[in-house]
Amino acid sequence: MHALTFDWGHTNYREDGSPSGRPIIFLNSLGTDLRMWDGLIAPLSAHRLVRLDNRGHGLSARSPQTPTIDDLAKDALALADHLEIEKAVFVGCSLGGLIVQEIARIAPERVEGVVLSNTAGRIGAREGWETRIAQVRESGLAAMTDAILERWFAPEFRAHPDCAIWATEVARCDREGYIGGCEVLAATDLEADLPRIAAPTLVIAGRHDGATLPEQVLGMAARIPGARTEMIETAGHLPAIETPDLVARHITDFLKEHALV
Repeated sequence: MHALTFDWGHTNYREDGSPSGRPIIFLNSLGTDLRMWDGLIAPLSAHRLVRLDNRGHGLSARSPQTPTIDDLAKDALALADHLEIEKAVFVGCSLGGLIVQEIARIAPERVEGVVLSNTAGRIGAREGWETRIAQVRESGLAAMTDAILERWFAPEFRAHPDCAIWATEVARCDREGYIGGCEVLAATDLEADLPRIAAPTLVIAGRHDGATLPEQVLGMAARIPGARTEMIETAGHLPAIETPDLVARHITDFLKEHALV
């Protein structure tokens, strides 16, 4: 693990794979950290794999002010600068997918490819996120863990022992960091920018996703020119955790299709 220091705090990150491979930068979802991508590291090891924790998640610091989607996108771009990565394929899930969309909007020249998993141009309504924030402040995340996991994971995975690991991680997530992520989601609407995404794009949806419904994900894909769509029938909101080999195969096929290997 490494840390990149900013005026607001620090971003935790790690590198895996081949230092000479094509750079792929991963952005995590609300309530998780860079470990959500662990299952993709071995099958994608021919590439230079960079993962970071969003502000207030994992080992990254909370920012003293409420973050914006622009802040989170610029954190990732600053890390790319620090690592001397001029261009990369950006992969994001849920909140991470919104961050990738913002990167494609503000710095299209840095983006060789886009992978958007279980995300949309707008995720949920502001009122819903404000309700979630109030619930977290009142009861804490531990009291909400079961409901979160039910939205996240397909029934088959919820019966798997690994699900208990993520139950623990959700309960331990930094409360203010989680609220900061909710505030970003409440404030962000990138729907109008979807048709302007020019980089090759892969969109991944999970049939059992209870957080970003499959029809929302597919609706987003329909607005991105030339986007390739993959529906994972056995996954929910976090296919990289539930079905990592299948996600890695879809990403590999996408990279080959666009000569990004």
